[in-house]
Amino acid sequence: MPANIEVCRLSKNYEQIRAADNVSFKAEAGEVIALLGPNGAGKSTLMNMMAGYLAPSGGDIFVCGRNIRDFPLESKQNIGFLPEGSPLYPDLTVRAFLNYMAGLRLLDGQAVDRAISLAKIENVAAQKIETLSKGYQRRVGFAQSILSNPPILLLDEPTDGLDPNQKRHIRELIGQMGKKKTIMISTHLLDEAETVCNRIILINRGRIVADGSASEIIEKNGAKNLEDAFCQLTTTEDEA
Repeated sequence: MPANIEVCRLSKNYEQIRAADNVSFKAEAGEVIALLGPNGAGKSTLMNMMAGYLAPSGGDIFVCGRNIRDFPLESKQNIGFLPEGSPLYPDLTVRAFLNYMAGLRLLDGQAVDRAISLAKIENVAAQKIETLSKGYQRRVGFAQSILSNPPILLLDEPTDGLDPNQKRHIRELIGQMGKKKTIMISTHLLDEAETVCNRIILINRGRIVADGSASEIIEKNGAKNLEDAFCQLTTTEDEA
């Protein structure tokens, strides 16, 4: 069977900046992958290309065996995407927003009820999104990403703005879902990468500089811990 998602020689150029530089990897069901890297490394660019919201300058992305260039709509149905600063409709209630997003995907009210329950936002379902805290808005964004129960989840900073209890819930939910799905998390939180994910892809300046479990990356680089390995692999000569 093909990998849930396969990235082949992917690149993205912005004038003189190469945000993604010949990136290749495969991700299978049952993998929860942390996409780590310093600010500006290309994490969000890569996530947006995999989700089909940004066209690559070169290379290919295969979702469940099919190139998203040839099957863009079908590919998006197989991917749940939580972008950074997830766009919401502030004047809609939480339920109205999720009903709208479900309708775009030809889903029924049961899908909305399930997403609300999993994200634990029943208590704010009737509130307008503009009245919610940043943490609750992030959870609404997470709820929309799981509406179709897709085999692949791409989550850009999923716990940003959440309090410790909310973070624990989302991390536990990601762990449960990750037993059957492919989940990729873009995060700058090393503890999140190490405790929630079973694989880490570390990128710097648009290139993959490490790929493996936290312990493998630490051992390979002779590092004391993941933070030490991260700094070794991403610090430039100017910063050293």
